Amino acid sequence: MNQRQFISASAILLVGFCAACSNSGQEQRAQASDNATAQLTDQTGRAPLETREANVPGQQPTFPEQYRASGLKSAADFEVLVLAKGLENPWAVEPLPNGDLLVTERPGRLRIVSAPGKLGEPIKGLPAVYATGQGGLLDVALSPKFGTDQTIYWSFSEPRGTTGNATSVAKGVLSADQRSLSQVRVIFRALPAYNGDKHFGSRLAFGPDGLLYVTLGERSDLEIRPQAQQMGSHMGKTLRITSDGQPAPNNPFAKQAGALPEIWTVGQRNVQSMAFDAQGQLWTVDMGPQGGDELNRLEGGKNYGWPLVTFGEEYSGEPVPNAVTTKAGFVDPVYYWDPVIAPSGAEFYSGEAFPAWRGNLFVGALKDKELVRLQIENGRVTGEERLLSDRKQRIRDVRQGPDGALYIVTDEANGELWKLAPKATAGQ
Repeated sequence: MNQRQFISASAILLVGFCAACSNSGQEQRAQASDNATAQLTDQTGRAPLETREANVPGQQPTFPEQYRASGLKSAADFEVLVLAKGLENPWAVEPLPNGDLLVTERPGRLRIVSAPGKLGEPIKGLPAVYATGQGGLLDVALSPKFGTDQTIYWSFSEPRGTTGNATSVAKGVLSADQRSLSQVRVIFRALPAYNGDKHFGSRLAFGPDGLLYVTLGERSDLEIRPQAQQMGSHMGKTLRITSDGQPAPNNPFAKQAGALPEIWTVGQRNVQSMAFDAQGQLWTVDMGPQGGDELNRLEGGKNYGWPLVTFGEEYSGEPVPNAVTTKAGFVDPVYYWDPVIAPSGAEFYSGEAFPAWRGNLFVGALKDKELVRLQIENGRVTGEERLLSDRKQRIRDVRQGPDGALYIVTDEANGELWKLAPKATAGQ
């Protein structure tokens, strides 16, 4: 369906009938959710993996494959090796070419964990971070020429004096002994600064074009949220910049009056998951409101809707003000979750260790404390699996190492670094 709607006339009649038959509002919502799931099964012939009651059962997907994909069972035989413990709210893991791993900790520490699992001392030379609420040291990425320039990039919430704070991106050169950074400088500062502690974003990824893509949250609060749609603000946008922090050449809004030249896409809420697939296509997973996490295939110059077009509702249970689920001129998500998973970290698998997983997208789930595997075919999600549920830890990031293993950090006060590898080679 292409027109804005939350519920069809027939569904309204059905809900009214259920309400008449039951005095329980909770039962009514559950029945509506069951009906929506049954409708999906009827349309596609698939049994959805997700069977829990939806937060917003009246909302309907724009197309069948957009919601509650069929369940998958992994054909890969793996086990998990705990490489390190005692990490304080780790936010990102970035494998190095030699098998060691860079790990950020939100309070402001960057460490190297050796391939066998030895935890290094904090690397010296990082600028101060605003480590409050969701803020702190966030993502880390290697220069495309890391083998020769030893340069790393990181994002962090930066204190901005009396004006508040905002997300910034810095770069520096890692010393030969891997204990310090030199030539450190902040190459980009998001505007405006704001006195808040939520929705900083932010993931970093170098594209096949050699440019740096940066995701930024809209800072959550109602007073600043509308800036996700305002071109004079970096809030709620994906940016494309050079390795020195300048606007990338030919950015889509560079010639638009009043638009900031770094902007690549518009209308996102709080993207903490971003990855390029094998074809060079960029995907993000946006942390939506209650019942509205969404997978998007990004194209420069497009608008992804927030807060005007979204699935889900406010955490209070109230509707998102003046929002619809689909509207001409805005890009529909490829997939959405209700209930949400609280996505953070993403990686398209391309390694040799797990041939059955090639081309699959892995996403960390903070709320559900799982690793989500999505099978994507012809631009549509055709299956979903939940892994590592038994470990009951908030998965913050997932990256593929040069050995084909998946490396995962958990967002806990006593966070861990895991290596997910085939059973025959785990720990070798």
